[in-house]
Amino acid sequence: MGFVNCELKDKIAVITINRPEALNALNSQVLDDLEAAFDGLDTDVVRAVVLTGAGEKSFVAGADIGEMSTLTKAEGEAFGKKGNDIFRKIEQFPVPVIAAINGFALGGGCEISMSCDIRICSENAMFGQPEVGLGITPGFGGTQRLARLIGAGMAKQLIYTARNIKADEALRIGLVNAVYPQEELLAAAEKMAGQIAANAPIAVRACKKAINDGLQANIDDALVIEEKLFGSCFESYDQREGMANFLRKKDDPAKVKVVDFQNK
Repeated sequence: MGFVNCELKDKIAVITINRPEALNALNSQVLDDLEAAFDGLDTDVVRAVVLTGAGEKSFVAGADIGEMSTLTKAEGEAFGKKGNDIFRKIEQFPVPVIAAINGFALGGGCEISMSCDIRICSENAMFGQPEVGLGITPGFGGTQRLARLIGAGMAKQLIYTARNIKADEALRIGLVNAVYPQEELLAAAEKMAGQIAANAPIAVRACKKAINDGLQANIDDALVIEEKLFGSCFESYDQREGMANFLRKKDDPAKVKVVDFQNK
């Protein structure tokens, strides 16, 4: 695909937005390529995804202002829906997605990172929702996910002021999980993805669905969601072998083995 590369590393997929000459800005073609990349992943094989941007300057600098500058109201709404549909697909993707944020994550870049399960960034990362300075609102989920992640008050402050924040502040307010030197970022993301991929895929997927669906429900309904997903793990190969291996280890540590979870 022209603007998005996908590399498979055992059970991990590394998806790279590759438009460095435009700081990986999101235009319609990039969004289409990104959707195609996720649609093309075999989730019977891939157990975790790392999403990053090409180069060291920018993860995604935002949506393409050149493309947006001439849009009508109807076209603007359609462009927002296009981005929202694709980011929602990432958010609901069956396996976990880790954003490895190398440099600018502004506007649509911050928004796409928030559709991922986990965000880690480089020391030179910069986050922000600068849209009001351009006469628009965030259009790819920024007004919704940012408030859910860091609280309404802080989200309103960042969006209303259009202020950019550095990696250390993003970590402090809970927007990212960890900060790494630039040269260590991708390796750290792949290591984390590998740790996820080593666990039972049925269970990991059920955990993702339980968390995502539960956040949209009241606590009583959310606990029912968890109960059903908890129950769905039983009678699977992963559950039987995982528990059997634990009991083997308890009875005789010499009998413990590395479980090859099979997503069954």
